[in-house]
Amino acid sequence: MLIIDRKDGESVDRMLKRYKRKHRDVKLRRQLRSRKHFTKKSVSRRTEIKDAIYKTRKRREEDG
Repeated sequence: MLIIDRKDGESVDRMLKRYKRKHRDVKLRRQLRSRKHFTKKSVSRRTEIKDAIYKTRKRREEDG
């Protein structure tokens, strides 16, 4: 749970902006989505490897 303390003279809009930024930085939404369904460690590891391969191929295409 994220807690945002109100600073002196801070508006609600500013607090909301800080909350959204903190929410994004913590990656709470991604974590909630991943917990929705169980995935085995081997499957999650396989997807990590596939993503890494994809990213390296993209970088190589950009470089030359």
